[in-house]
Amino acid sequence: MQFLHPFLRTIWVLIAMGTPLFHFAQSALTEDSLLIRRIYDEALARGESYENLRTLTKDIGHRLSGSQSAFEAMEWGQTVLKDYGADSVWVMPVTVPSWTRGDVAHSNAYGKNGVNTLRVTALGGSVGTPNNETIRGRVIEVKDLDELEELPKDEVEGRIVLFNRPMDPILINTGAAYGGAIDQRGNGASAAAKAGAIGALIRSLTHALDTLPHTGALRYQEGVHRIPAAAISTVDATWLSRQLQEDPDMEVSLQMNCQAFPDVEQGNVIGEWIGTEFPNEIITLGGHLDSWDIGEGAHDDGAGIVHTIEVLRILKAIGYEPKRTIRFVLFINEENGNRGGKEYARIAEYDHAHSDRRYVAGLESDAGGFVPRGFRIDGSDEATELVQSWGSLFDPYNVHQFRRGGAGVDISPMKSLNPKPVLVGLSPDGQRYFDFHHSAQDVFENVHKRELELGAATFAAAVVLLDQHLPSLDKVD
Repeated sequence: MQFLHPFLRTIWVLIAMGTPLFHFAQSALTEDSLLIRRIYDEALARGESYENLRTLTKDIGHRLSGSQSAFEAMEWGQTVLKDYGADSVWVMPVTVPSWTRGDVAHSNAYGKNGVNTLRVTALGGSVGTPNNETIRGRVIEVKDLDELEELPKDEVEGRIVLFNRPMDPILINTGAAYGGAIDQRGNGASAAAKAGAIGALIRSLTHALDTLPHTGALRYQEGVHRIPAAAISTVDATWLSRQLQEDPDMEVSLQMNCQAFPDVEQGNVIGEWIGTEFPNEIITLGGHLDSWDIGEGAHDDGAGIVHTIEVLRILKAIGYEPKRTIRFVLFINEENGNRGGKEYARIAEYDHAHSDRRYVAGLESDAGGFVPRGFRIDGSDEATELVQSWGSLFDPYNVHQFRRGGAGVDISPMKSLNPKPVLVGLSPDGQRYFDFHHSAQDVFENVHKRELELGAATFAAAVVLLDQHLPSLDKVD
């Protein structure tokens, strides 16, 4: 009974009263469907998400954590949230890493067929080559970390390791394919260093066979010598692998001048809209404001940021009055540390322990600005059933997927809260997402206006349904 949908509770009361249920059920569903229709109408006819994304990407550009442009994006976010009518807007301080890619990322392959340039870029957080000078060594190719560990040390020492395991092409869920290949990017450099290598090249995590390197964060292991690591385009990784079969003595050079600086204080930008009925119950929604620096962060995650802000605009425009307090959070530092998400959850845990505020739900948009397909859900069986019960309401909008797991990186630290909130991630079509992800192609021009607006409407509808139908903690038996 503790998580019984208010709709079902009302039915139980009506049964006891002898009230006919058919007319009540039709009325309740009609009320929800009409509200959702108004949300979609507003987003599609008068939406501002696309122009907000244009401003974020073209006027500000990338938003790498610790950078000046990230500060500018924080100021922009505060201004827009205030303009759209948030009751209060503030910055939750978060200490973030500061790192620069530099202006040198160069690699050549030297073999029997001459010298060929390879398309590379530094992985996020990588050290530069020693003294910013060129390193050079024979190449050894491996498919995974286990294969590297099994190699004799003298076959790796002094070499540059090419990690060349593609994303699994047979998985329909591209996010799962990405997750299955990410260990080589995150842990490859330290694994190679343990084996005595002087550098690492990691195949870009994309299904696309292209000449663009796709960056992403690495994690250096404590106590292990740090060696430079770069992403290499899928075209060049494939070419290099074939050349090695004919010329196993091929060498590769690498030069990068990336550099880390002391941490800086930035923060999560938060806009709050106070609820009318249960103001101490908080629904959090957001995306991450930071992005990698080799594109404009349009899909990742400019789309999620403008989705979040557009929810506030839409609901104000249609005259909606939330029962619960809604928090619009522009998280910082998702890409290379998730410190924004962790700090938000830390504050939430403090609130749970020392106040009557309760974080009852979290929603995230961080899968691009493509056409929405459904939601990813982390929560109890009862909470999951609640979200899955929305199927008929979303069916007219071709939103059909209600799957468990993977709601989002920034909201995932909230899983530790007690009572546990229901976490919901917007799930757009992901077949093309990794074509753009972490690459120079992640720019405004590659976001489709209507698809972006449909995502904003779907996100807003999910917020409203949770606000309307989550059982209040004040009324739990």
